[in-house]
Amino acid sequence: MRVSAKSDYALRALIEMAARENAKAVSAEELGRLQDIPHGFLQAILADLRRSGIVMSQRGQSGGWRMGKTPETVSVADVIRAVDGPLVSVYGLRPEAVEYNDRADVLQHVWIAARGALREVFEQVSIQDLADGAMPEVVTSRTADEDAWQPH
Repeated sequence: MRVSAKSDYALRALIEMAARENAKAVSAEELGRLQDIPHGFLQAILADLRRSGIVMSQRGQSGGWRMGKTPETVSVADVIRAVDGPLVSVYGLRPEAVEYNDRADVLQHVWIAARGALREVFEQVSIQDLADGAMPEVVTSRTADEDAWQPH
């Protein structure tokens, strides 16, 4: 899986929002500065997150962006889907929609298994977990394995 800059930036911006005291709004300029995210790109990401209800914009002197849902209820998977679409796609199609001939049909099982593995992690990690730096066991058990840190 390739994590897009869009997903990475979205998650970093949400970590900043979730870490705010009293869920105070933060400007896109400040989010960009704090996480070194290009302003124009961040505005497009925030628009995607707003459409999915993950964030909301607030007008006025103390305006800006804040969480539209509680950070505990928003998963990494929710954010990726909001900004990039399905977790796994095969040339733009969901794995269950891909059709192969009999010889290559086994590939569909691989794509569906990969999606299941991604869901196992991405749906268990919330924005609040990220803001708190407290990873669930599904992450800590996988990252405790030295082999996980090695490029292959």
